[in-house]
Amino acid sequence: MKLRNTLPATLGLCFALLGSTAHAQVPEQGFLCCNMRTDGSWISDINYEESGKRIIPYGTPLTFKGYGRNRVEVEMEGKRQWLGNDYSRDLSKEAFAQRYIVAADPRTVVAKASPKVRQAIESARITPGMTREQVAMAVGYPVSSENPNLDAPRWRYWLWSYSPFTVIFNEQGRVTSVETDADTMLKVFLK
Repeated sequence: MKLRNTLPATLGLCFALLGSTAHAQVPEQGFLCCNMRTDGSWISDINYEESGKRIIPYGTPLTFKGYGRNRVEVEMEGKRQWLGNDYSRDLSKEAFAQRYIVAADPRTVVAKASPKVRQAIESARITPGMTREQVAMAVGYPVSSENPNLDAPRWRYWLWSYSPFTVIFNEQGRVTSVETDADTMLKVFLK
């Protein structure tokens, strides 16, 4: 399936032809694309907010070390971390790695955003008017098993097992709203 590349190169080839990325290289030295939660060694693509997890911020420098089974090994903050492909296994290992390891520092893109968008990204929340790229930086990518088309008008996420939320985009690819329960809304949405 072909997807239009609607985002700047900052987030890499992930929005390009997902089935044709085997020839593209993952940068050895790069940056974490998005705010991602870790338990200290494992970062799951579902990006659940759970007790004991902390956010590693977007733009954190990293070194690509290689692949394991359904995971990508990186070194960040002087420690080994595994980027776990728990729910996006329809992606090749290279396409999965290219989502999270980017060559250009995303902090340079965020620095040009409005103050409200910067605040939302830095607090791992979503606010109206954000682009798809900015949503990914704020809360990570939606898992591909539920969101095979990144140009779709709705992205479904999970804050934890029983707290799904859906980000709604307009025709211009900007956030119009988030649909979820009241408690999850307080955690993921910035008015």
